[in-house]
Amino acid sequence: MMRTTLALASLAVVAMAQKPAPGTDTFPDCKNGPLHNTSVCNMDLDPTTRAQALVNLMTAAEKFNQTGNNSPGVARLGLPPITYWNEILHGLATNGGAIQFNATGNFSYSSSFPHIVNLGYTFDDELMTAVGNALSQEGRAFSNAGRAGLTFFSPNVNPIRDPRWGRRLEVVSEDAFYTGNYAKAMVSGLQGGVSPKYKRVVATCKHVFGYDQENNAGNWRYQFDANISTQDTAEYFMTPFRACAEANVGAFMCSYNAVNGVPSCANSYILDDVIRGHFNWTNEDQMVFSDCDAIQNVYSPHLYSPTRPAAAADALKAGVDNNCGEYYQVHLPEAYAQGLISDKDIDTTLVRTYGTLIRLGYFDDPDAQPLRQLGWSDVNTPDTQLLAYQAAVKSIAMLKNDGTAPVDLKGKQVALIGSWANATALLQGNYFGPPPFLISPLAAAMNVSGIGGVHYANGPNQGNPTTSGLGKTIKTANMSDIIIYIDGLDPSDETEEYDRNTLSWTGYQLDLIGNLAELGKPMIVVRMGGGQLDDSPLLKNPNISALFTAGYPGQSGGQAIIDVLTGVAAPAGRLPETQYPSSYLNTVRMSDMSLRPSETNPGRTYRWYTGEPILPFGYGLHYTNFSVAVAPQAADAASSKLVAGGASFAIQDLVKDCDKVQHTTLVTNELLACPFTSLPLNITNTGKVMSDYVALQFVAGDYGPKPRPKKSLVAYGRAHNITGGSSAAVNLPAVTLGNLGRVDENGNTILYPGQYSFMVDIEPRVTINFTLTGDAVTLDRWPTPPPVGKPSGVEFIDKDYFLGEYGSIRAQPS
Repeated sequence: MMRTTLALASLAVVAMAQKPAPGTDTFPDCKNGPLHNTSVCNMDLDPTTRAQALVNLMTAAEKFNQTGNNSPGVARLGLPPITYWNEILHGLATNGGAIQFNATGNFSYSSSFPHIVNLGYTFDDELMTAVGNALSQEGRAFSNAGRAGLTFFSPNVNPIRDPRWGRRLEVVSEDAFYTGNYAKAMVSGLQGGVSPKYKRVVATCKHVFGYDQENNAGNWRYQFDANISTQDTAEYFMTPFRACAEANVGAFMCSYNAVNGVPSCANSYILDDVIRGHFNWTNEDQMVFSDCDAIQNVYSPHLYSPTRPAAAADALKAGVDNNCGEYYQVHLPEAYAQGLISDKDIDTTLVRTYGTLIRLGYFDDPDAQPLRQLGWSDVNTPDTQLLAYQAAVKSIAMLKNDGTAPVDLKGKQVALIGSWANATALLQGNYFGPPPFLISPLAAAMNVSGIGGVHYANGPNQGNPTTSGLGKTIKTANMSDIIIYIDGLDPSDETEEYDRNTLSWTGYQLDLIGNLAELGKPMIVVRMGGGQLDDSPLLKNPNISALFTAGYPGQSGGQAIIDVLTGVAAPAGRLPETQYPSSYLNTVRMSDMSLRPSETNPGRTYRWYTGEPILPFGYGLHYTNFSVAVAPQAADAASSKLVAGGASFAIQDLVKDCDKVQHTTLVTNELLACPFTSLPLNITNTGKVMSDYVALQFVAGDYGPKPRPKKSLVAYGRAHNITGGSSAAVNLPAVTLGNLGRVDENGNTILYPGQYSFMVDIEPRVTINFTLTGDAVTLDRWPTPPPVGKPSGVEFIDKDYFLGEYGSIRAQPS
């Protein structure tokens, strides 16, 4: 029903929050402040009761004002302003302006880790957790100094469906299972485990869902309506978000796009039925954020809701608790006055919001919280610097080597050529802040002990088609004994809001590389950047000695590159995606969301691609050789049967005791999480160079609905520092029944009878065949989606939509 004019006037929105001045008190005072005698300050009560008590003290206008990313607080209650939009993807970042750095001195920088694309090459979950732990330590230190909030919009867990995606550098892999494991590892590091007394920070898994397109062929992320099948939704797009729920993530973020006619931020089926219901993510101290201005998109350009207040109401009732922007703060009062939302709706969202803060110790005695004692001395510590360097080293993959690498540079004249050869800021990629230092490859090379000399020439980046400077570059190369070319992509080629339109190296880069290779000197190419390039011209050129890929390796990236090239460290990274031929883009539209092959789609990812990749998922070379065998000792009864050969298992026996399994983490479904077996491996370094080795375990078989995937990753592990001639015992993580199941057209995961094969490595070093017998069992029954909406075909409405960077101008009342 409509509220009266007097009631509407009473809801006038107060001034929007200003960012607190650095160093000011950004926590409520529960000892002496206005709230000290209220239940919100009672540490003996549960978070929901405490949060409800706080919300009950607020007026309606005060409540509405707390629903944006810049919330003004309530001065009369001693509730300070708070900023919810903080970025910490691979280091504290200045995006959004919430995190405040000094120009010099204390709090003038924070650690800059390798970008997430690099972490994907490591296949090292423990490393990812360690990075998350270091990030949250620095986030807390800045928060305690009044320079950051406590809720961070990270990690990005969308899998790489299409290689053109401009934000590929922010995510780990095309594989949804691996992406989900990254999500668990990073969330655990950021928050301090599954259920800590106080979370280190709140992590936010983004972007829910079907978001992997910026601006391609007329499809803009703000208005794109993705057509996604229920099968692909359950099997691929939502798999990482299920993992986030199992990690007990503090928040999710809904995306700009629509799926099947419904904008993500108004999609109650996904946010409520699937995430909060099916994934059992039901705590009242967890919340959903919108992407910045995404609720505005519900009205325009999606035109899903008829008015701006209706858009705000639709998002709130779908389960979005906080709007990155001002749309809620401006339009929820109107929605309330029009009877579109109730007091219960707004109270529910604020209880979740303040319950989230309570789990961070926001209202609690700082003296009882070690996290509140973190300060400047906990930023960029020696341990953190070492971790950033190790992460960069572990992320480097070698894709070609004729024996030239590692190179001995003692007494040698070395040419470093390329726009990345002396790069500093480029090492960070996107979403970054001021680093403590940046070591370029050139700086690292000049410090190599005994090197004869270093000669540097800049080169063209991926977007530069000119041939200016070619003569100088060739002259530099002629002065040298060894040529190292470092270039590829950079953020001018791949970034948020812009997708790529080619997978090819630019002509001039290839021309320059070819001319350098013809000089007859040992030549190493290091490909930089996040997205893939078709490396076939380099792989086929016999004059190119070696090829590496190093992503965006962070503050110690240049040192890591030179150390790997010279043998101080050894490469062991593996491709977390399929390297497609450049012609792949001509065979499928980016807007085609299907994973499975069809007449208009050759299939996506290593599981479904029917063409011949340039390099397969999981590819990576070493400076040494390895042999892999199943260890004689059995990890469990099932693995003992598998090792013996010809194993057969009755499905009904496998599922009968799943409800009795004790899990060390949260599970959303006991049957999916029920362990089947773990393979014990012996990995032997048969060469001379100490190296890591990543073991990848796949499952394959002709069972379940057609078309069937070629194979699926089900487990992996990284063995560290195996010296020449020695072996390492590795128990891969347990393969679950969910890993063996396949998803039908209704989204249900089913364990089918049939012939199965486990394979270790991309060219199988170990193959174990086994059989499952009996009737198929449904492990997970996916919630039935609502009818598919019709694509809107909406034209952009410039006068209503702010076409610019994040943070729209305040929308005009409708």
